[in-house]
Amino acid sequence: MTTRKGIIFDMDGVLVDAMPFHAEAMSRAIKEITNHEIDKKNIFLLEGMPSSALVKEIFKREHINKKIDVDDDDDNDLAKKIGARKELLFKQIQNAKGIDGAKGLLEDLTSNCGKSCIKAVVSGAAREEVETILDKNIGIKYFDFIITGDDIEKGKPNPAPFMIALNKMNLPASQVIVVENSPLGVEAANKAGLECIITLNNTPLDIQNDFKEVMSSDPKKFTFKDTKSASNFLKNWCCGEQ
Repeated sequence: MTTRKGIIFDMDGVLVDAMPFHAEAMSRAIKEITNHEIDKKNIFLLEGMPSSALVKEIFKREHINKKIDVDDDDDNDLAKKIGARKELLFKQIQNAKGIDGAKGLLEDLTSNCGKSCIKAVVSGAAREEVETILDKNIGIKYFDFIITGDDIEKGKPNPAPFMIALNKMNLPASQVIVVENSPLGVEAANKAGLECIITLNNTPLDIQNDFKEVMSSDPKKFTFKDTKSASNFLKNWCCGEQ
């Protein structure tokens, strides 16, 4: 009897090379509104965090001494202003492309594994943005479920996004693997009790230093230099002999 398995993919940095545009847009938005230059690496480190929370954490890390903890319903909320400006800038500058090997992997998983391999995407971005970028570069037809920021109240490192995906996939955690590229994403997968592999692709983060607090000693946790080099592992894991 064939046992169904599932793969949950992060989108930015795993399937689509959109993170440099997110980092640039956020950096510009903060510069415009606060006149502070920030270290873009912090945006990669905080990938997956909801926009307002990400801005507040950047202010903390960059020691930006501006009042930001305003009532969420207040139109003067600085975090909301920066987030809105960032989204507008991102739409203007983004020219994301599919990560090398990502589309081929999804094609192979779909054609070779059929319904025995359930595929989901979990992203903190808005549904419209996720579906537009995915369909242009990969094809949303390859995914059984797409979980976006519109579906969740708490983003990574909270495990809620992965738990929602797991529930929709109707699979036990032992039969699902997560593909991530950010420390907060790995932390969220760990909290959800899900096995996770890391595909570094074009991230400026260093596996030894930036992931050390979330890396497990579990030998099943693998790190790959990119999505393409992880393809055979994922195809064998999800479509191999059951």
